[in-house]
Amino acid sequence: MSFDDLLKELQGQKTVQEDPDHVPLNELFHESFMRKHSSSNSFGEFVEKGNFQIETYEDIDNIPDELFDRHISRETDFADWKSMLDQANAEYKGK
Repeated sequence: MSFDDLLKELQGQKTVQEDPDHVPLNELFHESFMRKHSSSNSFGEFVEKGNFQIETYEDIDNIPDELFDRHISRETDFADWKSMLDQANAEYKGK
């Protein structure tokens, strides 16, 4: 890690876009993925049904696991967030 990267990280300025391992949520949970695995047409619609405000992975981390897992279990064919995320990553990397 360069000094500039370290400085940005320490200042909280490093963005998700700079991390190649973090695919934007709307790309990872694209419309066809959401239609295939849930009753929602988009990730935005899915989180809106649960009254969540999610734009970043950090937003998801701030939701109690039990609450988000329960919503996922009810609204998708996944048991929890980890299984939904793992499947989305597998499908995204398989493209």
